[in-house]
Amino acid sequence: MLRVHFTTEDLLNVTFASEPLPMVELAMALVAWQRRDEQAVFGRWRSRVGQELPGRIRPLLDLLRPDGDNPQFVEPYSRTVEEGLAAVREAGPLLSVDQLDRIIARAPGPGSWLRALWGQDREAWEQLGGALRSAYEVVIAPHWPRIRQSFQADVAWRTRLLAAHGIKACLASTHPRADWAGSVFQVGLPPDYAATLGGRGLLLMPSPFWTGRPLLAEGPEGPDGRRLLMYPALTPLPLIGPGPAEGALDALLGRTRAAVLQLLIQQRTTSELARDLDISLPSVSEHTRTLRAAGLITTRRDGKAVLHSATGLGVDLLHSGG
Repeated sequence: MLRVHFTTEDLLNVTFASEPLPMVELAMALVAWQRRDEQAVFGRWRSRVGQELPGRIRPLLDLLRPDGDNPQFVEPYSRTVEEGLAAVREAGPLLSVDQLDRIIARAPGPGSWLRALWGQDREAWEQLGGALRSAYEVVIAPHWPRIRQSFQADVAWRTRLLAAHGIKACLASTHPRADWAGSVFQVGLPPDYAATLGGRGLLLMPSPFWTGRPLLAEGPEGPDGRRLLMYPALTPLPLIGPGPAEGALDALLGRTRAAVLQLLIQQRTTSELARDLDISLPSVSEHTRTLRAAGLITTRRDGKAVLHSATGLGVDLLHSGG
């Protein structure tokens, strides 16, 4: 279980990141590609990425594992990819032996390349830089407008949620297993990790690629700055259309998920939603799970049927963002 202990000062210092960061999103994309959850949403995207990624990105998979608990030097908080690649290289002399041992233990391949990297071997670092650049050009660069759209829509939605319902509701909506025990924010999934913020507060960063529990890391301000909480954006990248959104609600939820919420002004079953929207039952389940986690719909069983309906918050969102 993740447990983050807040003081009053921490609660007063919770803000949102101003923009997505290319190297962070690249790391999250490569992590998402290796995961197997959220198949109804990410399945086709994973298949396409697997066909498009060049073989030279293979070393990255030794560093970026599916659980997202990865070495931070390879995902610097840089505003451009060029700055990010330079920051990765500059981090080389600062890497510790303890880090190396931990990464080798988690890597799927042999540790020889990692040992060369930690040993400041020039060829190994050129290989890492080439892999990062190649992966960025395939996975991130062509889709940056959609990544920004997902980020901005999530921040706009949660800012509104924060204003209407407070910080506890805002943070609890970042994951279906997230809640509060007094002043402790917790997410009931392994591994166990507890942290105090020391009055520094928290910087919130949604990612359209991340699908796991919220991740806590040191923030862009460095070791003396705010901690960063990365969480799944309400609209994952595969649900964002290639063109501009038709309205604020589409920008936030994606067209299909917005359509699900609109239909749930009247109570419907999972099967009825699938029929009315001409989508699969697993896809409906993914959409309703996320809408439910955000507090926009409720779900209950009636015999064999699963009934969904919009909450007051969901209706309010429809009225304000249609």
